[in-house]
Amino acid sequence: MSIIDSHHHFWRYTEADYGWIPPAWEQIRRDFGPADLFHEISTAGVDGVISVQARQSLVETEWLLDLATRHDFIRGVVGWVPLKDDDIESHLDRYAQQPKLLGFRHVLQDEPDDAYMLSSDFNRGLRALTRRGFAYDLLIHERMLTNAIFLVDQHPNQTFILDHIAKPPIASGGIEPWAKNIQTLAQRPNVACKLSGMVTEADVQTWTPVQLQPYFDVVLASFGPKRLLFGSDWPVCLAGCSYLRWKQTVENWIMKLSESERSSIWSDNAAKLYRLARG
Repeated sequence: MSIIDSHHHFWRYTEADYGWIPPAWEQIRRDFGPADLFHEISTAGVDGVISVQARQSLVETEWLLDLATRHDFIRGVVGWVPLKDDDIESHLDRYAQQPKLLGFRHVLQDEPDDAYMLSSDFNRGLRALTRRGFAYDLLIHERMLTNAIFLVDQHPNQTFILDHIAKPPIASGGIEPWAKNIQTLAQRPNVACKLSGMVTEADVQTWTPVQLQPYFDVVLASFGPKRLLFGSDWPVCLAGCSYLRWKQTVENWIMKLSESERSSIWSDNAAKLYRLARG
């Protein structure tokens, strides 16, 4: 069964660019490149990956696309583009000939205004993505889910992929109102969800799969196997677990599903939602 990691990052580490990484996560305060990841996925039995932006920079988007061109196991890129820019159409036209450019993301979780995503110019940019068939990754905290629901309702023809199950407060054990809002968001058929980023929302030193299980159960019941994607969030996940341990955790969760349902989560959904070329 083919396995695609739908969410990982590369970076050239500087404290200025990655100030969100706390000093306690010393193990990820360094460079991470294709050779590092290839070793991880080879050990874990993963066939290919999708690289996701980590900085709000066109330079980074170009760098990720260059890496994808030079490494076949990088199946595609979710980059960044200035959606609010008056020249958004020109930016997107420039990327139209890049077969490995699959979609875009903005770090909404770091915007001072939780309603940033509801601004007219941001939504104008999203409509430009829809016209070109690009996916859009939603990176938000759980408190932003109500705004995300309103956003999605303005764009019924846009493919949205929710990163990190919207970052519920796993460390404190809180599940509401996150679960209710996830169920509401999942009623929108154009939204899917990545099984990623959960370890670092828990206590990275003491988390267990049992602790995370209720959150997995909610997204499985809400989205179903046809709208869930496996993602590692490597190298961020290394703050709390190895690449292999996360892959095995997801494997254990979904082992009771049918073969076709497991195939959907491992790779088929990523291929469909990102319009990923198989290979």
